[in-house]
Amino acid sequence: MSFAPDALDRRIINTLQRGLALTHRPYADAALALGIDEGTLLARLRALLDAGILTRFGPLFQIERAGGRFVLCACHAPEDRLEAVIAAINAHPEVAHHYARTHHLNLWFVLAVRRPEDVGPALQRISRAAGVEILPCPKEREYFVNLYLPA
Repeated sequence: MSFAPDALDRRIINTLQRGLALTHRPYADAALALGIDEGTLLARLRALLDAGILTRFGPLFQIERAGGRFVLCACHAPEDRLEAVIAAINAHPEVAHHYARTHHLNLWFVLAVRRPEDVGPALQRISRAAGVEILPCPKEREYFVNLYLPA
């Protein structure tokens, strides 16, 4: 059975992608602003995640301020092995998320590690497990885009 978001789901998505207050009860405060109760908000978010309408709901961090490192990575995954390569890459806890693209470098992912010196060893493990060469693209400059995708 498919799940179609209703007007309330769209209001929740549109409101929360602008931010969640850093308070003692952020979901309760967001629910109040939306005119619903906290339980309803949490249930709606869970349903949106379970249905795949939202693939992730959580904070974005500036990991470098905490001593860690994010690295955008690319690789070529042969079409006949694409799903296996994706599974091998995603099996590593350091992989935040991935993107498939229509280019020779058809699989991109974000590596998130606690310390800069962990980048090399993590990429070696992932490369061996996935059986592909990985091209790291370290961040040179950060841009704040303020992406907003109204539902």
